[in-house]
Amino acid sequence: MATQIKESEAVFAVDYRGISVPQAAELREKLRDADATFRIVKNTLTDRAADEAGAETLKPLLKGPTAFTFVRGDVALAAKALANFRKETELLELKGGTMNGAEISIEDIQAIGRLPALEVLHGQLVGTLAAPITGVVRGLNALIAGVAIQLSQIAEQGLVSGSEP
Repeated sequence: MATQIKESEAVFAVDYRGISVPQAAELREKLRDADATFRIVKNTLTDRAADEAGAETLKPLLKGPTAFTFVRGDVALAAKALANFRKETELLELKGGTMNGAEISIEDIQAIGRLPALEVLHGQLVGTLAAPITGVVRGLNALIAGVAIQLSQIAEQGLVSGSEP
């Protein structure tokens, strides 16, 4: 478990009271898309693993029944999967967690869950970076087209001939 804590981008703690085995399996399936795992572990084992992993911020979350979501992939997608599962089942009480070694609150997890998926954010970034370049290309195309139109008008008026004046 200490290895899972160390290798995770984020760890979310939840109170899992009331969740059935089929529901837990359904949640695990949803979290798999985000490269995340859902584990129910005894608090004493988690306490030892947190010591071993140097994750002291997890220790205050070990009150009552606690399950953990270990996220190695898309943190926003995992938080969204937890939020959707909570909305559908009205189960799982968020307790908090850690992200990149820093403690995060329930509100932070909820805010992360409202973010678009990482792939969508990458697309938005590329679009933002490409917009000025696209504008320059369009401007240059318009300039070249304008020069071509001017040259064709000059040629039509007969102002340009193949002979010298």
